[in-house]
Amino acid sequence: MATFLCRIGRTAFQRRWLTTLLWVVLLGAVGLGAAKAPAASDDGTSFMPGIEAQKAFDLIGERFPGTDAKGAAARIVFVAPDGEKVTASGHRAAIDALVAEAADEPQVAATTSPFTAGAVSEDGSTAYATVNFKVTAGDLTDADKAALEKAVDAARDSGLTVEVGGDALAEQPAAGGSAEVIGIALAAVVLLITFGSLAAAGLPLLTAVVGVGVSMAAILALGSTFGLSLTTGTLATMLGLAVGIDYALFVVSRYREERANGHDPREAAGLAVGTAGSAVVFAGLTVVIALAGLSVVGVPMLTKMGLCAAGAVVVAVLVALTLVPALLGMWPNAVLSRAARKRRPDGDDNGHKGDDNGGSRWARFVLRHPVPVLVACVAGLGVLALPAAQLEMGMPGAESKPSSSTERRAYDALADGFGAGFNGPLTIVVDAEGATDPKGAVNEIAEEIRATSGVVSVSPARFNPAGDTALFSAVPTAGPNTEDTKNLVKSIRSERADLRAETGATFEVTGSTAMNIDVARSLQDALVPYLTVIIALALILLLVVFRSVLVPVKAAFGFLLSVLAALGAVVAVFQWGWGAELLGVEQAGPIMSLMPIFLVGIVFGLAMDYEVFLVARMREAYVHGDRAPQAVVSGFRHSARVVVAAAVIMIAVFSGFIGAGESMIKTIGFGLAVAVLFDAFVVRMALVPAVLALLGDKAWWLPGWLDRVLPRVDVEGTGLTAARSGHDAGPAGGDPGDSGDSGDPAWQEPARL
Repeated sequence: MATFLCRIGRTAFQRRWLTTLLWVVLLGAVGLGAAKAPAASDDGTSFMPGIEAQKAFDLIGERFPGTDAKGAAARIVFVAPDGEKVTASGHRAAIDALVAEAADEPQVAATTSPFTAGAVSEDGSTAYATVNFKVTAGDLTDADKAALEKAVDAARDSGLTVEVGGDALAEQPAAGGSAEVIGIALAAVVLLITFGSLAAAGLPLLTAVVGVGVSMAAILALGSTFGLSLTTGTLATMLGLAVGIDYALFVVSRYREERANGHDPREAAGLAVGTAGSAVVFAGLTVVIALAGLSVVGVPMLTKMGLCAAGAVVVAVLVALTLVPALLGMWPNAVLSRAARKRRPDGDDNGHKGDDNGGSRWARFVLRHPVPVLVACVAGLGVLALPAAQLEMGMPGAESKPSSSTERRAYDALADGFGAGFNGPLTIVVDAEGATDPKGAVNEIAEEIRATSGVVSVSPARFNPAGDTALFSAVPTAGPNTEDTKNLVKSIRSERADLRAETGATFEVTGSTAMNIDVARSLQDALVPYLTVIIALALILLLVVFRSVLVPVKAAFGFLLSVLAALGAVVAVFQWGWGAELLGVEQAGPIMSLMPIFLVGIVFGLAMDYEVFLVARMREAYVHGDRAPQAVVSGFRHSARVVVAAAVIMIAVFSGFIGAGESMIKTIGFGLAVAVLFDAFVVRMALVPAVLALLGDKAWWLPGWLDRVLPRVDVEGTGLTAARSGHDAGPAGGDPGDSGDSGDPAWQEPARL
C-alpha cells in the first residue's frame, strides 16, 4: 500500500499540471451538470417504511386522490380582544371570510371552519381554522403564500389577533453558506498558527474547497435522478470540508517533515503520500463504513445523507492523494516554514528525530503517570455521559421556535385556549372496505376513541370519494412530546382488534405526534444493530492496519466513552436547557429522533480518524525498532501537534453549524464539536497513551496464525524503508531530473517548471 501510494504521490508531483487540470475539468464538468440538471423534487419515498404512522400516510395518499398526505397545512389561530369572544358577529364574519377566501385558492385541498368543527375554546376567546394544501410546503409558490397572508391580514384588521401555525407559511431554513464561511475562516487561523506559512495554511483550504465543490456539484447533478437535495448534501458539506482540510493537513505536514530530513521535493511528496497517505486512506475507509452503515437503519433520508457524505469523504481522500502533491509540485518550497526556507535543509520545524516538543513531553508525562491519567479520563467522561441516560427523543416543533415567530405565538395561543394537546392532534385513518356499513363503522370507532381516557375531543369524519375510507382527528389532553401522549397512542392502538371484530373496519393512528413516537421507537431498536455492524467492520479494518488485537479494542472503547459523553452534553444543553440561551435555543425539549444515531455514526468515523493518524506513527516507530514506550513518545512527537490542529479545525467547522436555523443541524453541529473535543483531547491525547503505557509490548501482540492470515497493507511504510535502503544513498533519493529541481539546493530555490 505505502509503495503504491508513494508512486501516486511522485507521479502527481511530476505531472502536476496534468493532475491539476484533470481536477479542474472534473469540477467544471460536474458543475455544468449541476447547472443543467432539473431541480430535485420529493420522490415520494416513505420517511420510514414499515411503521404504522407511515403506512397510514401512504393509505391517505392512495385513498384520497389529489391529496398529498404530506401536504402543507396551516392552522390559523384567532384570539379575541380581552373581554370579547370570537363568536361575536363581527369577529365571526371576519373568520368566515378568511376560511371562504382560503378555500377558493387552487392549491387548497380542504378548509375547516372553527364554527362547524367545534374548534372554539370553552370561554369563547380562542378559535382555530385549518387549511390543508395539495402540495408540500416546499412546493407552495409565493403567490399561494401571499394569498393566504392577505386573508390573514384582512382578519387582523377586524381587531382579532391572528397567528398562523403549521408549515405552510413557516420560514424555510436558509441555504447553507455562513456556517461554511465561519468554519473556513477559523480553520485558516489554526492552519496559519500550526504551519507559520500562508502557503501551507492555504493549500489544505484550497484543496478542501475543491473537494467539497466536486461533491456538492455531483449531488445537485444527480439530485433529480436519486431524489437528492441541498438538505441531503448538508452533511456532505460539513464532513467533506472537515476531513478534506484534515487529510490535506496530514500530507502537507509529512511533506515538510521529509523535506526537513533532507529529501528533495519530489521524493518528499512521494514519501508523504506513501506514509501519511496510507493513514488517510484507512481513516477515510472507517468514516465511509460509519456513514454507509446508516443505510441499515431503514430511513431513506438518512441513507441518502450517509451515502452522499461517504462520497464526499472518498473525494477528499482522492484529493489528498493526488491534488495535494500536484500543488506541492507547483510551490515546493512555499509550504516550508520561513526558517526552513532561509537556512538549512535539516531544519526540522515539526519536532524531528530526538528533539523534544510539546507532544513528546506530554507523552512522557502520561507514561510516568498512566493510572491517574486513565482514571481521570474514564471518570470525567463517565460523569459527562450521565445525562445521556435521561435521553428523550422526539421531533421539536413550534415550541422550539423563537417567540417572535408567528408559529410559536400560534402554538402558545392554542395551548392557552385549548390545552397542550391541541398542538399534537392524532390523525385516525379508518379503512372500512371490509365493513357492511362503512359510515356506521367509522362512527362507532370515533365514539370509542372519544371515550378513551386522555382524549379531549374528536373531529367530524371526512370520507374519501369512494366512501370506504375516513379521516378524523383526536386531540389528547397532554402535549405532543409527553409520556402521557405516548401511552395514549398505545392505548388507542390496543383497541383496534376488538373494534375490527365488531365493525369489520380497521384503523391506523398517524399524524406528526404518532409519527414521532413510531420513529423514535424504531430508531432506538435500530441503534444496537447499527453499532454492531460499524464496530465489527471497523475492528476488522483496524486489525488489518495495526496488526494488533488490543489496539482496535482500545479504539472502540475510547469511541464509546466520547460518544456517550457527547450525547450527555447534548441532553444537558438541548433537553435540560443548561446554557441553551448561549446557543440561541429558546426552548429546551426532546432531542430530535434522528440525531443520536446520526451522531453515533459520524463520531465513530471521526474517532477512528484520530486513532489511525496518531497510532499509525506509533506503529511505524515500533516496527522500525523503537521499544513500546519510546514508540508512544515518537508517535506524539511527530503527530500530536498536527492531530491537535486537525481536531481544532474539525471543532471550528462543526461549531459554525451551531448558528444554523434548522434545529437538527444546530444540534448535530454542537454534538459533533463536543464529541471531537472529547475524543481528540481526552481519549486520543490522554487515554490512548495511558492504556498503551500499561500494555507495553502486549499492545502490539498478534497471534501467529492471525499474522499469517491477515493481508499486509504496510501502513507504516516498511516497504519504502527497504526500497530506500537498497537505493543509492543520499538525501535526494530520487532520479535527478525527475522533479525538475534536483540539481539545486531545494531549500534555496523554487522548482523549475
